[in-house]
Order: sequence, then C-alpha cells, then structure tokens
Amino acid sequence: MLPTIDYCLSHLSSFLTPKAWSTLPTLLAETPEATTPESEYGSWVLAGVLLTLVTIYAASKLGGELSKRLNLPPVLGELVGGVVVGVSALQLLVFPESGAVASDSLIMGILQQLGNLDATAVGHIFESQSEVISVLAELGVIVLLFEIGLESDLRELTKVGYQAAIVAIVGVAAPFLLGTVGLVAIFHSPVIPAIFAGAALTATSIGITSKVLSELGQLKSTEGQIIVGAAVIDDVLGIIVLAVVASLAKTGEVDLINVVYLIFSATTFLLGSILLGKFFNRSFVAIADKLQTRGALLIPALSFALVMAFLANIIHLEAILGAFAAGLVLDETDKRKELDQQVLPVADIAVPIFFVTVGAKADLGVLNPAVAENRAGLVIAAFLLAVAIIGKVITGWAVFGKPEINRLAIGVGMVPRGEVGLVFAGIGSASGVLDKPLEAAIIVMVILTTFLAPPLLQLVLDEPEGALEDEAELSPVD
Repeated sequence: MLPTIDYCLSHLSSFLTPKAWSTLPTLLAETPEATTPESEYGSWVLAGVLLTLVTIYAASKLGGELSKRLNLPPVLGELVGGVVVGVSALQLLVFPESGAVASDSLIMGILQQLGNLDATAVGHIFESQSEVISVLAELGVIVLLFEIGLESDLRELTKVGYQAAIVAIVGVAAPFLLGTVGLVAIFHSPVIPAIFAGAALTATSIGITSKVLSELGQLKSTEGQIIVGAAVIDDVLGIIVLAVVASLAKTGEVDLINVVYLIFSATTFLLGSILLGKFFNRSFVAIADKLQTRGALLIPALSFALVMAFLANIIHLEAILGAFAAGLVLDETDKRKELDQQVLPVADIAVPIFFVTVGAKADLGVLNPAVAENRAGLVIAAFLLAVAIIGKVITGWAVFGKPEINRLAIGVGMVPRGEVGLVFAGIGSASGVLDKPLEAAIIVMVILTTFLAPPLLQLVLDEPEGALEDEAELSPVD
C-alpha cells in the first residue's frame, strides 16, 4: 500500500530546516506542471498568426478588387482594407506599439474563448503574435523592393541619377524648411518639436509609390525612374535627418560623427553594390545553371536579396535599400525575365501583409473633431498637409533638360509618407518631444498623404494618354 500525501509531508518536515520548509510552497509552485499553460502559448500564438493572416488576405483581396473596379490603384484598396480590419474599425488587427492591449483585439477575444485562456496568457500571445506579423510585414516590403529593383532598368536609372538626386534634395529641404519655419512663426511651437515635425515631412514611402507605378505600367518610364531613384535617395536622406533630430531631441546637440558615418556608409553601400553587381552576375548565372532542383533560380536570388538587406540593416540603413540594390544587380542578368515571373507569386503572398498592416496602424480617431484634444491637432494638421503636398509637388519642377516630362507626376509620386512618416511620429512620441496636438497632426498628415497619393498619381499619369486620345478623335475632323 502506498503512503498517503499527509504521511509523506509529515516525515519530510523532519528532514527540512524551518527556513527550507517555509520555502516549500514556492518551490512546489514552480514545478513544470504549474508552468504548463505558458509552454502551450506557442500553439495559440500560431493560431493567432494564422487567423490574422486569413484576415489580412481577405482584406487585401476585397479591398484590391473593389479599387480595381472603381478604376483606382489596387494598393489603395489594400490600405483601406487594412483600415477596416485595423484599430479604426473592426479591431481585428491591432498592435501594441499603437497603445493597444490584448482586450482591444477581436482575434485575441476569439482565442480566449476557444482556449479558455486567462488575461496573462492572452497578453503574452498578443505580443508574440504582433511581433510575428510585424516581421512578416517587414519581409513583405523587402520582397516588394526586390521586385521593384528587378523591374527597374539600371541603365535608365543611371541616366536620370542626377535628376533624381536633385528631386530628392529639394523634396527633403523644401518641406523641412516650410514646416519648421511655419510651425515656429504661425503656431509658436518650440524649436525642437518644430524641427522634429519638419523632419517627418521629409519622408517618402518608396513602397507605396513604386507599387502604384508598377500597377500602372509606368515603372520604366522616365518619370517612374526619376521617382523611384529620388525615393531611394530620399530614404537615405531621411535616415540621416532622423538621426540628426533624434540626437537633438535626446541631448540637445547633433552627433556629427554619426551623421558623417551614415552619409559615408549609405553612399558606399549603394554605389558599391551596383559596381560589384557586374562581377556578381556571372557567378549568379553559373550557380543557377548548375542547380537541378526546384527553386534553382528563385532561392539563390531571394537569398542574395536577404543578404543585401541584412548588410544594409547592420550598417544602420533601411533593409529595403539592400533589397532594392539586389534587384537592380540581378536585373542585369540574362535570366531577369524568368526571375521576374518566379518572384511574382512570392510577392503576391508577402506584399499584401505590408500594405494591410500599414492601413491597420492608421488610427483615424485623430480625425474626429468631436474630441476636444483633436481640434488643435487638426488645425496644425491642415497646415502640415498643405506643406507636405506642396513641398513634394514642387520637386517636379526641379528636373531640368527634359521639357516634355510630366513634372506634376514626379511631384505627386513623392507625396506619400506611409510607414516612414509613422516611424518619425513614433520616435518623436517616445522621446517626449512632441505634445499631443503636434503628434496627432503628424499622424493625420501621414494618413492623408498615404491615401491621397495613389489616386492622384494615377490621375496625373493618365492625363497625357487621355489628351492623346482626344487629339486622335479630333484629327479626322480636322
């Protein structure tokens, strides 16, 4: 007959000191059986990720199809779909960095009911699931920029390189100066917050613009090449500006060594990757020809893109710049057309996660004038929106030597701020530099420029074609 638990405990006490006996309940509480629910978080995190991906793809396709039927860029539908499932509406897709908690997520509520989970477990699952989706979104934009690099023509991009550089410099300087001076002079904002808001105006979302250009078949046009080239340079300049204002916010002074390092590393990386690409192309084709299993071309290409993204990331540049450079390099290979076709299904799976996530993070609640604290922000937002549009649109007129070019299209193509602008707002908020009205104003500016740019870009790029059709109809009568 086995001894009872009471019998065992009574005899165990004779072998333990009073101090050890007093800690026994704590030791028992830390047994593997007590931590079993935490070990099961993984399966519920996977369940949350799977349900979130279903939501993302449904929002992406429904929104994209609706936009296509309305003769609007499908990417706009993906952004709107993200808004619908995001923090502003259904709250199926919300993120902790926006201030949301597990109880705000409808998906977490479903998992809690299905698994009879407690609040602590749901909190852990929510944070882990959000991290996974954020990483997948980052991978999505890396694949997008790799695809855009493949679709771009390095020779044509080189031809308009100096034009793109001028557009980028004007597109950074003009909105920064207009925004900073205007906030100080008109709204009497303190200098450092005004500088931070001005810096947020310099951003350009290369992901959104390049996707619209690709959908419209304008990526390889002169305007498209200038826009993409300028957006890449603008991204580099934006990183440098962000480093300057971030150090200014923290210490009140600029870290010149860090700025010089960023300029040097960015220039070396972009130019070096293009120059070395000529030698790499032969090796890449040779490797692809020797491989005999599935993915012989696609896997080495994506691996190269990921390596380039990794290198860009570790030298404090955007990973998407590395992916774009990888696409430009492989665009020069003999297998470019075949690679283009193989990358498309990967992009169809990965890229929507990025765009829907961007839309989901856009909190339209800051646009509600019924909330008293939003009113001051909306007034400032109207000013920032005007500066954001004007400061980028005028960049089209910085292009010289090309009288036939669509200057308005170039300027509009630089307008969307997207996720880049949200990064500026997030860092400014975390540093405590921005007060609530100014932070809300920046978010409003980012949201509106992101959603206005795709249809405006389609409109200004369609204008020349429409004009040509009108002339064709009139010519027989004449």
